[in-house]
Parts: sequence; structure tokens; C-alpha cells
Amino acid sequence: EVAMASSEKPLSKSVIFTTSGLGGVLGWIVVHPFNTLAVRMNLSQMSEAAAAPKSFFSFSSDLIAKEGFGSLYAGLGAGCLRQVFYATSRYGLFETFRDALAKYRKTDFAQRFLTAATAGGCAALISCPVEVCLVRMSNDASQPEAKRRNYKSVIDAGSRIMREEGMSAFYRGSQPFVMRAMLVGGTQVATYDQFKLLYGSLGLTGLANQFSASMSAGLIYSIITMPFETAKNRMAFQTPDPTTGKLPYTGTIQTIGAVAKSGGALSLWSGFLPYYGRCGGHTVAMFIAVDQLRVLYKKYQ
Repeated sequence: EVAMASSEKPLSKSVIFTTSGLGGVLGWIVVHPFNTLAVRMNLSQMSEAAAAPKSFFSFSSDLIAKEGFGSLYAGLGAGCLRQVFYATSRYGLFETFRDALAKYRKTDFAQRFLTAATAGGCAALISCPVEVCLVRMSNDASQPEAKRRNYKSVIDAGSRIMREEGMSAFYRGSQPFVMRAMLVGGTQVATYDQFKLLYGSLGLTGLANQFSASMSAGLIYSIITMPFETAKNRMAFQTPDPTTGKLPYTGTIQTIGAVAKSGGALSLWSGFLPYYGRCGGHTVAMFIAVDQLRVLYKKYQ
């Protein structure tokens, strides 16, 4: 794995964090449309008037026909800004924690899993405000005109949320977001290594090995983390009831239970295909981008 690769001359912390962030941004630009589709499909069931769930291809074609291809890039600025915080801190902190631990003991599978999970949780807390902006901007166009927030940019979204709803609004959905990030960190690192060994034994090497291992790891952690993604989206996008002033979703488990009760257990995985496209695609694009950026740095430093 890129984040776990070692070299004869260790990279400085500034290079590690910078390449992690740039790789995350470049990877996100590739997969942002999948994220938009995943969020829109996932949140479409919040509408009381929602019809029977559509397939991924039917939903995406209808969306493009109604709103244009450009709608798939709604919230791109927020998505890239999220990666500046999330990818930079997640992979940078993982390597920092891992290297610090390696000075005292030889790290095994369990320790590496816990290190990656800890780094993922810390990164999620750091980037949660941008995540809320991203979810709202990605799904705003799907709302009735009277309910649209019409954010002009991620800066506008952030300033309005702060002014209209207060600082606490940035951390609605933070619990499932942090839990999901910890699961992603652990399962991605752990399964990526195992799949690399598996595909290597089957004769796949180089980019073919990296691509196959990344997509397989992405599939595993997509399945595991999708219910938390659903809870995070619902909690981040919700607004207080106009009559009672109370929020419908109050915690991760409560939200997951409420969604499963109202739409069935499988509704927790609504929008899975684009979510997997985002997770697997971003894993591949980011790892390759980070690797190439570090190769270029070593070549021209």
C-alpha cells in the first residue's frame, strides 16, 4: 500500500502529509459523480412521496436528464476541500502513528488495524464540518424549491450553517462519520494487504495487482460501512421539526434502526453501487496518485 510503503530514505512529514492530501484531492475529482449519486439515491428515500426504489442506472439517467450532467459535480469544491482535511490527516497521521509505534516494537496485523482506525477517527473529527457542507450541497437540488438552501459555494454553505444553525450543526452525523472512518481505516488497510498477497500469488503484479487489491478492499469496506454512511447522510441533512423543534435522528444506532424500520433493512444499502464506485474508485485513484507524486518528488528533489 502507498501509505505503508517504505523507502531507503524516509520522506519528511511535510512531504507525507502534502502528497496524501494532493492524492486524495486528485482521486476525489475522479469519483465525485459517484458520491453525488450515492448521496442522492440514499437520501431520496427521506421523501414521504418517494416511489419504489430505482436501480442505479435508472436513477442516474433520470437525474442527468432532469438536471444535466453538471449536476453530478454539485458540491465538488466541498468534496475537494474535505479531502484536503480528511486525506491529509488520515494518511499522514496513519504513517506518523505507525512509524512512532515501529520505533518501540514490530507492528503486527492487529496493531496496524488499530493504528489505521485511530487515524481515521481523528481525520473524521477534523473534516466533519466540510462533510456536512458536502452532503447538503450534493443533495440540495433534489429538494422542493421552497426547501432548498441554495448554497452558492462551500464557503457560503459553511458561513450560513454557522450563522443560522450554530456550530453544533457541523457535527450532526459526526458519530456515524467517525465510526465509519474508523472502520474504513481498519478494513481498508487490513484487506488491501491481504488482497495484494492473494492476487500476487495468482500472478498479478504492478498496477494490475494494485488495482485489483484496491477494488476488492473497497468492496469489503463499502459493504461494512454503508449503514454508517446512510446514518451520517440522514443526520447531516436533517432539519428540526418546524412544530416541535426536535431532530428526527439523534444517534447512530437510533438512525440506523429508524431507517431499517421505515424502509426495510436493505434500505441501509440504498445507493450502494455508486457508493462502491466512489470507495473503490477513490482507493485506486488516490493510491496511484500518491505513489506517483512521491516518485516524482524523489526524482526531482
